Amino acid sequence: MKTIDELLAEGVTGKRVFVRADLNVPLDGTTITDDGRIRAVLPTVKALAEAGARVVVASHLGRPKGAPDPAFSLGPAAARLGELLGAEVAFATDTVGESAQAVVAGLADGRVAVIENLRFNAGETAKDDAERAAFADRLADLADVYVGDGFGAVHRKHASVFDLPGKLPHYAGHLIATEVGVLKKLTDDVQRPYAVALGGSKVSDKLAVIDQLLGKADRILIGGGMAFTFLKAKGYEVGSSLLQEDQIPAVTEYLERAEKLGVELVLPVDVVVSPAFPDLKAKAASEHTAVDADRMPEGQMGLDIGPKTGELYAGKLADAATVFWNGPMGVFEHPDYAEGTKAVAQALVGSDGFTVVGGGDSAAAVRTLGFDETAFGHISTGGGASLEYLEGKTLPGLAALED
Repeated sequence: MKTIDELLAEGVTGKRVFVRADLNVPLDGTTITDDGRIRAVLPTVKALAEAGARVVVASHLGRPKGAPDPAFSLGPAAARLGELLGAEVAFATDTVGESAQAVVAGLADGRVAVIENLRFNAGETAKDDAERAAFADRLADLADVYVGDGFGAVHRKHASVFDLPGKLPHYAGHLIATEVGVLKKLTDDVQRPYAVALGGSKVSDKLAVIDQLLGKADRILIGGGMAFTFLKAKGYEVGSSLLQEDQIPAVTEYLERAEKLGVELVLPVDVVVSPAFPDLKAKAASEHTAVDADRMPEGQMGLDIGPKTGELYAGKLADAATVFWNGPMGVFEHPDYAEGTKAVAQALVGSDGFTVVGGGDSAAAVRTLGFDETAFGHISTGGGASLEYLEGKTLPGLAALED
């Protein structure tokens, strides 16, 4: 695929460049609680603006149902982008209507605009190819060139991700080029030992990637809510912990495969339990204790890996030449259940290997827990996209950028 460096070499002064970004930031009302995804697209937007392009930034935010919804407006993201750029960013209050057309028409060379949430138009996410293409045609009217830089959305077959690149000269932005390069190091050019830490709530979200990694990784460490389905498959009591009973046969098969292949599939040896899920807003101290993983009391809920597991996992990561981490080890948003996630993050910080944090909640945890982002080899902006790439799937947004 062609990259933004090639586009800049060709010259962009006066051209309308449509940048499909990922500004899907978490909001508390209109307050952005984590601007990581906005900062991730800055190199591309800055480079284009400084080269004299008229930059049109577009993104989705949340899951509006194909119609305008003030709760999902990109207004706050546009304002934050302007703060980070140190320049005014124009904002269109629709996607392809009068406001968008007027704002884009009024852009001077080197200026930036953001159009409203793409998912306010049903054509963005339509299953019908013709409806999606029709929306892409209207987006194409706003631009001369397309730059794909929303890595967090490349696994979606959406109009602005999949259809639009085919209607304009298209290039990969700095972020997508970086993300793809990193993922190739996790698939095609792996330095060993290769350790993977997987967490998060649902084991069903990770089964496909575990299936692929069983043939590639040397160690797979399991944490988060998904660990309890593995522990149940081992015959352990899991109390009222999150459990996907229907996934136990698949998990059992993976445990058997790992043993046959000589892959270390490591489960928690202790867990932190509580009678109830904590109040995440209050973050008040809750009743909790650490117990051995094979001695969980009935009626107790597992909310984090325990201290012995944290030490075990840190040791398993210490000598790894390549580490991929996706998913927190516990309910890191509450201080009583953040220690397991901290332990894994700290192990990556202390590693001499190539360390990758796989987006989503893991990236949020790194920032929430106060870690220096530069201490990691790479922090991905797309958890779902990263996982699907590692699963061996073709990602529509990347396929559309190929020549």
